[in-house]
Amino acid sequence: MNTKRAARRGPAQKKILVVDDHPILREGLLQSINRQPDLAVCGEAENASQALGAISKLRPDLVLVDISMPGKSGFELVKDLQTIHPELAVLVLSMHDESLYAERVLRAGARGYIMKHERPKKLLEAIRHVLAGKTYVSEKMAARILDVFSGRRPLSASAPLEQLTDREFEVLHLIGRGKNSHEIARELHLSVKTVDAHRTHLKEKLKLKNSLQLTRYAVCWAEGRGVPAA
Repeated sequence: MNTKRAARRGPAQKKILVVDDHPILREGLLQSINRQPDLAVCGEAENASQALGAISKLRPDLVLVDISMPGKSGFELVKDLQTIHPELAVLVLSMHDESLYAERVLRAGARGYIMKHERPKKLLEAIRHVLAGKTYVSEKMAARILDVFSGRRPLSASAPLEQLTDREFEVLHLIGRGKNSHEIARELHLSVKTVDAHRTHLKEKLKLKNSLQLTRYAVCWAEGRGVPAA
């Protein structure tokens, strides 16, 4: 956890905690945010454990979280924060397609989702939007979510990924990061037998024939390259 580079705060500035395992990205975020008269980075964390400690110490107004981190995922961190600090604003910043992740992280407790390829201006807009108590997603994603809640598009109709449980989603994510069943079991505090059962369910739901296809699918998806045909 790094609190030394935090900007000196003015009386009206909102405190932002940046949680990402890539130092270069954190540096870019810090510079963009600290140029704003109403915002200041109060600290940085490179994993979920550091983030939880920093939140207790620094009391940020908003946490900017990456989904893909070593150890506990950003998705799990969002759920933890919803339980421990339900009042805390959380904005997810991710390389993953919002059509795959946004609905799920919003249900988990995040108040916004923005892609990493967006311009700094859009990110700052998202931060202020969430700090104002609103939910932030792209216009395209907002229309998609509205269709779901209005009944015009069934949630399970568009993609097999949307039919996965949260735990299956996490297992797929970890497979995509190169983890084997023993490593996944240790990280998620499950038995190897349970992880293998999740693998079986993933192959069934994603219509994949074998473990090799599952690994290929998971890696392409986790790297943001879309998903290959079965």
